[in-house]
Amino acid sequence: MNDAHENIANDGSELLPLELYTAADVRELDRLAIASGITGISLMKRAGHAAFNVLINEWPECEGLTVFVGGGNNGGDGYVIAALAAQRLLSVEVVTIAAPTELNGDAQTAYQYALQEGVQCISLDQWEPKGGRVIVDALLGTGFSGVLREPFVEAIATINDSGLAVLAVDVPSGMCADTGSVAGGSVAVAAQVTVAFVGVKRGLLTGRGPELAGEVYFNDLHVTREIYTQVPVATECIDLPEMLANLPVRAADTHKGELGHVMIIGGDYGFGGAVILAAEAAARAGAGLISVATRPEHVSALLARCPEVMAIGVTSGQELAPWLARPSVLVVGPGLGQSPWSEQMLQQADAANLPMVVDADALNILSANRVITIESRENWLLTPHPGEAARLLNLSTAEVQADRFTAVRELQGRFGGVALLKGAGSLIADGSDIVSLLTEGNSGMASGGMGDVLSGLLGSLIAQGIPLARAAKLGSALHAAAADAAVTNIGVRSLLASDLLPYVCDLLAQADA
Repeated sequence: MNDAHENIANDGSELLPLELYTAADVRELDRLAIASGITGISLMKRAGHAAFNVLINEWPECEGLTVFVGGGNNGGDGYVIAALAAQRLLSVEVVTIAAPTELNGDAQTAYQYALQEGVQCISLDQWEPKGGRVIVDALLGTGFSGVLREPFVEAIATINDSGLAVLAVDVPSGMCADTGSVAGGSVAVAAQVTVAFVGVKRGLLTGRGPELAGEVYFNDLHVTREIYTQVPVATECIDLPEMLANLPVRAADTHKGELGHVMIIGGDYGFGGAVILAAEAAARAGAGLISVATRPEHVSALLARCPEVMAIGVTSGQELAPWLARPSVLVVGPGLGQSPWSEQMLQQADAANLPMVVDADALNILSANRVITIESRENWLLTPHPGEAARLLNLSTAEVQADRFTAVRELQGRFGGVALLKGAGSLIADGSDIVSLLTEGNSGMASGGMGDVLSGLLGSLIAQGIPLARAAKLGSALHAAAADAAVTNIGVRSLLASDLLPYVCDLLAQADA
């Protein structure tokens, strides 16, 4: 856990603690902190101060605050924020969704604190939005899950419809802190800023979390490191700077045969660009040799675009088989399609029993269980997006997205090897106790070919001797960080998969410097 109490943004900046927690984990951290001698009201006041400071820094020109409060400790944090605003002579009002008379313990103490500072409390039907104000969402805490009921549904809709900036306390109300999901038929606050306390809740950084939470700040409320050692961590952010810093150094006399041979298999009719993107990415990531097995019609285009690649035109699995003695790693799926030719390609690749990255239509053929018998194997890396994961697990996409952590663990447990569940806040499970979460990435990556570039990067890293799990973490983070760098020049709307490659090269060059 970092000792810093400053901003940590979901852009993966160095201040972001690697450790992520469930709501139950954070409640246990709170309990241990209180047992160590910190009073509950002290933690609440520290949280209120931390959130208020972030608010003033983010919106220094705000003309006043409207604090929406519920009935638990999250509401108590809101009352502290309101009291601090009143002390600063800011216009402030509290919209109460739970009757203050029903508050208990520290939350009741915080309410009395706000009253002492002259804070006015009003009901939801009395409130009217006013320009220049900032809303503080302190309705529901981390313990919420399931489907919202009234009056919280109306309160959240009122916040979202107000057009005002929103700061969420600990987690946007209505979003599950553990999964980043919003229950079907329910609603959640869409905040511009979220301030998390004691532990960063893992749901803030995956699924709907990044969109609903906005920029994430964190404060550990001065809970000591010794407290954190008592609560096991089951989710960690991927540390790209550490992974780049520990890339193997190439010896001066290294030759291409020592850097692995990646074979990309795919590119059925109409999908020839996919294998080109994967091959270029694999080459730029440093593998010694790259070959591509594709439809013969795509060979000339492939060689024109990337002459360093060995292009092999194959019309059947029987033609592919002799070539599989050469590579050290296979990447199967870019532009593969689901034709009989596609099925033969996958069948031969599986029979080779080489380390394998499985993506796109290779996953769809696998889930159909027609060509090869689905068995657990330890030398493959599956990279499904939520729809492909749903087919592999016989679920709906909505069920996968409702609990991405369970889904990625189930994928790995069922199929072995390493599972990389793509999407906002990609997750990686490798059979260990810890799921890895990717904080880099942006909405510009929602375009064709991005997965092909990722597959090529992953295959290249594995070919160079990096273990599957570490390659999955490094490759996915490298891919997403390159996209983040690219959008600063290109923008999210215009970003193409091929735009990432120069930025991949820049990141790797920095690691080599």
